[in-house]
Parts: sequence; structure tokens; C-alpha cells
Amino acid sequence: MSKDFYTYYSPGDDKEKRKDGFHARRKVADDVPGARNDRRRIGDMTGGEPEKQSHHTRKAQKRAAKQQAQTEQLLPDQPLQGYTQQGSDGEPFVPPKKRRRWLRRTLWTLFTLVFIALIGFGWVGWKFLRETTKVFGGTPLGNAAKLVQPTTLNGENRGHVNLLLAGNSIDDPGHGGASLTDSIMVLSIDTNSHKAYMFSIPRDMWVNIPGEGYAKINSAYPLGNSDHFEEAGLPSGGMGLLEKTIEQHFQIPIDYYALVNYTALKNIVNAIGGVDVAIQSTDPRGLYDPNISVADGGPLKLPNGVNHLDGQTALNLSRARGDPTNDGRVGYGFPRSDFDRTEHQRQIITAIQAKMSSTGILINPIKLGNVLDAIGTNITTDMKINEARKFVSLVRGIGTANLQSLALQTPTKNYLRSYTGTGGQSALIPAAGINDYSDIQSYIQPLIGSL
Repeated sequence: MSKDFYTYYSPGDDKEKRKDGFHARRKVADDVPGARNDRRRIGDMTGGEPEKQSHHTRKAQKRAAKQQAQTEQLLPDQPLQGYTQQGSDGEPFVPPKKRRRWLRRTLWTLFTLVFIALIGFGWVGWKFLRETTKVFGGTPLGNAAKLVQPTTLNGENRGHVNLLLAGNSIDDPGHGGASLTDSIMVLSIDTNSHKAYMFSIPRDMWVNIPGEGYAKINSAYPLGNSDHFEEAGLPSGGMGLLEKTIEQHFQIPIDYYALVNYTALKNIVNAIGGVDVAIQSTDPRGLYDPNISVADGGPLKLPNGVNHLDGQTALNLSRARGDPTNDGRVGYGFPRSDFDRTEHQRQIITAIQAKMSSTGILINPIKLGNVLDAIGTNITTDMKINEARKFVSLVRGIGTANLQSLALQTPTKNYLRSYTGTGGQSALIPAAGINDYSDIQSYIQPLIGSL
């Protein structure tokens, strides 16, 4: 230690000696290379020369810096507790609020989502209008104008709007009897009670087809096409003859028709992500139909309980009756044959209606576009576009609980019996007799209307 160091710390109250000792200590520190320059740099950063600042001044600066750091961490709407600054005019200074970047980000995200939604639904809207030309004719812009025109549906004034649904496999040339309407159903909307009924007509009903004679009802459509059926008040061709045959025997009005091929059913089910159908066979093994080919995903085999079906499986179920094959394979789970088949068809349609009404389909542009594709290329109807819009709105307003199936074979009564037609064909006729439809009419007319 130097002599000057001991002089500074020597006992006594001589202030001059302590002062001389302080300068001596500083001189020793200055002998270190670069020390004075370091202090000058520190002084430049703090706005003064540290060697001339007192201990209390440095503590005050530290407190001010700490308070400033705490202030910067406060949210914009928090008060500055215990800390006040003065502005140049002597008024209290309020620190500027932070920019609310989170608000800008949120608004930008919402704008982006809305933009994407508009693009998606704009695409669906154009796709819809384009597809309408395949079903209703006209042009996309012309159909857009007609779509919003108000209308009153046929049958709406009498309280029942009846749509004839017929399905065939004309889209599958390799399928025998492709033009036969193996699925025949009347969908009736009660506009007063807001209920709906699905009345299935077995394809093997032996009926007197006007102008053609007795045959199975599923042959009315191809006969009407081949003979170019024409009659005032009815559609031309096969659907007109099928309508007249149904009205003549069941005495129920048909207001519109929709002819659907099997591809439509398969594609619609696929477009909405499949459907759930509850199999309730009397056989504990469930359902088995060996007639469904391997090329079509067969043979059909489903357990009892809820099954999630894709389009092909739904189509296979709608066609299955469990008949034995020519090579001796025997199905099970179809004790009522065609009645089981029509019941499964009604289940599938109900499942489609429920799925189509869900928000997951209605707000999904891709799924809606796929549904429109399936409808546009595989369905024909005599509805106008504004009539179709209103009919769909009526169906959407009906829940599955208000959608009832009507079959001609019930747990309490069978309205049909077996019959052997021309050439040994297995057929069905009313239980009361070949031309006696009185019991059937009494059963269905209160629910779906009468002529």
C-alpha cells in the first residue's frame, strides 16, 4: 500500500488530510491505463461526470431508472402508482399508451376469414347456378333471377305437397333391367302440421298400367318411354305414365316427380361424409346379401346396431333383399325381402335429410359443391327452380322426429299378399283382391291426401 493510502485512512478528524488522501487515491486509480477514459464514457452515458457526482446522486439516478423500467411494463390502462413526471409546461406528464397491436391483428384475421368465406360461398353460388341449368334448363343468370321469385307449390293450398321419387340404375348399363324403377316412393309434406310422410310402393306390385295392361309397377317407366306417353296435365314419357298408374290405383295426387339414378345416391352420401343407419335385423348376425357383387363392394354384410355407411355401402343396402344366389349362397337378415329393402331406403333418405340439415354441411363450400355435382348430373324433375327452393325449405323445416315412414306391411297388418303374374312372375297384390285398393287408400289418404 502507498503512503498516501495510509494518510487517507489515518485516525483523526482532520478534513484536509482526508481530502488529500481522497485525491491521492484517485491519482492511484488514474495510474491504471484507460481508467480516466472509462469514467468519461460512463459520464457521457449518464449525462455527467461520475467522479463529480455524489453517492446520493447516484442512488437517485438508480431509483429513477428503476421507476422508469417499472412504468414501461405497465399496461396502457394502468395508473402510474407513486410516480409523476412534469412536462415542459409544468403539467403532469402522462406516458403514451402502447399501440394496441392485438386489436389490429384480430381485425386483420377477421377480415381474412370473411374474405375467404366470401370467395368460398361465391364459388358455391356460381357452381349452384351452373348446376341448375342441368336440372332446370335455362342459363345461370336467368335461374338466379327465377330463384328468388315467390311461388305457391302445387298442392300447397290443399295442405299436402306430394313428390314422386323414383330410382333406377340407368347409369349402370351392365345392370339387368337398368331402366326399371326399382325404388318408388311418395314424399308427402303436410304444410299445415309441418310433418312429412314417406310412402313406399313395392316394385313388384301387380297393377293395370293404363294403355299397357297388367305388369309390375316398376315397368311403367320404361313402357311410357318406349311408347312416348303423352297426356294433358301429366309429364311426358315414362314418369308421366308412372304418375298416372299410381294416381289411378291409390287415388292420391302427385304434384311433382324426381327421377334419381343410383349414382346420385352414392355421390350424395359421399359428399356429406357418409350417413349413420341403425340395422335392426331379427337375425342376431345382422344382414348378409350375397347378391351384391365384389366389384360393387359386396357381398353386403352389416352387423346389428348403428353403422356408418359410405356411398357405395348405402347404395348396396338400398338394393339388397337377401335373395339366394344361383350358386346356392343364402342371405340372412331379410325375412320380409322387398319390404326390408324399402324400409332401408327410407332409413337412408332420413339419414341424408338429417345430415344435410346440419350446419357442418350448410357452411362447408366444398361439401355443398360436391352435393350439387351429384344432383346436377343425376337427377331430373319437373319442378321449376323457385318451386324446388321452396320445397327444400319446407323439408329443412321438418325434423327427423316429424318424418314418418308408411309401409304396406306393418307389425299389426299386412295390406298385400303374394300373387303369380303372367309367365310365373312373383308379384304382390292388395290383400283384399287384385283390384281392391280400398283398405290401402283408407290407410294412406288421411296422411298424404286424396284425389
